[in-house]
Amino acid sequence: MQKEECFYLGKIVRKYSFKGEVLIKLDTDEPELYTEMESVFVDYNNNLIPFFIEKSALHKSTLLRVQFEDVNSEEKADEIIGLEVYLPLNFLPELDDDQFYYHEIIGFTAEDVNFGKIGIVKGVNDSAAQALFEIERDGKQILIPVNDDFIKKVDKKHKILLLDTPEGLIDIYL
Repeated sequence: MQKEECFYLGKIVRKYSFKGEVLIKLDTDEPELYTEMESVFVDYNNNLIPFFIEKSALHKSTLLRVQFEDVNSEEKADEIIGLEVYLPLNFLPELDDDQFYYHEIIGFTAEDVNFGKIGIVKGVNDSAAQALFEIERDGKQILIPVNDDFIKKVDKKHKILLLDTPEGLIDIYL
């Protein structure tokens, strides 16, 4: 399994018990969807390794308490603390037509209701406080905040992201 075929689910943040249980901080608005998993992929030395789950339960909102097979001591749990956890893309819940996952819109044509065609969505930078659409136009990068007020329509069939950006925002980059 390659990382490109997966989505980031969370991070193993600490031990929970002396029997090797760990807590995974889930990066999701719906942690209850991930309580019945049989396995996850753990990023171990830049390789996704399958870890099979013996039991799991939610612990304080977005923490998932997990007992992995073959992780049955504090020492073994210590080895995986801080590692990232992934699931295959097909485990993502279906979204409504007007909703999207960031990876889905890469390659879409971004258009603005006033400006017209902006360019091609190359990615979404969500490492800052405000996520940004990264749009390429004639070799230049245009950054537009991912903001519900700016997104007018997501046409998945025709791969078009229709935006209504504040006047002058796009011109800053051109």
